[in-house]
Amino acid sequence: MNERSRAMALGMAAGAGGVLALLGIAGLVVVYAGAINVAATEEHTAFTRWAFDTTFHNSVRRRAEGIAAPQTAIPATLDAGASAYKAMCQHCHGGPGVERAEWASGMRPRPPHLTEAAARWEPQEVFWLVRHGVKMSGMPAFGPTHDDTAIWNIAAFVKALPAMTPERYASLGAAGAGGH
Repeated sequence: MNERSRAMALGMAAGAGGVLALLGIAGLVVVYAGAINVAATEEHTAFTRWAFDTTFHNSVRRRAEGIAAPQTAIPATLDAGASAYKAMCQHCHGGPGVERAEWASGMRPRPPHLTEAAARWEPQEVFWLVRHGVKMSGMPAFGPTHDDTAIWNIAAFVKALPAMTPERYASLGAAGAGGH
């Protein structure tokens, strides 16, 4: 490498380092100035919504890759999952024929209606979400308080929601819904 090429490379590296330093300082100014509105009464911008949603989906998929889902759900699994879901999840996510609680509409991001959203997730991804929760979303981690069998029951029930009728939803888990 000749002297001129070396000087050009050093200049480009210094310029890139300067740009990164300015971006870091600008980021700190935004953080310390409170420039980002965190009010849940305001919707996220389209870019913020895209960034959060893309990060969320890619993070869950990556972390759930090595989890082996049980082969099939039996009726007792769905009933146990329904009981837990109705006690712990329905107020935020609703169900077939059941809207989420009114207060959950004020959450940002809004909890998805799982009767539609569950179709986009693999069983092991639903398990991971229920077990670990999601930071800054209101979705709690049930892993510290529930064993894996209980979480798989919920995951199996959630995966069944998109094809479930309101009548079937109402009939499942009715006996044990108060115990969670």
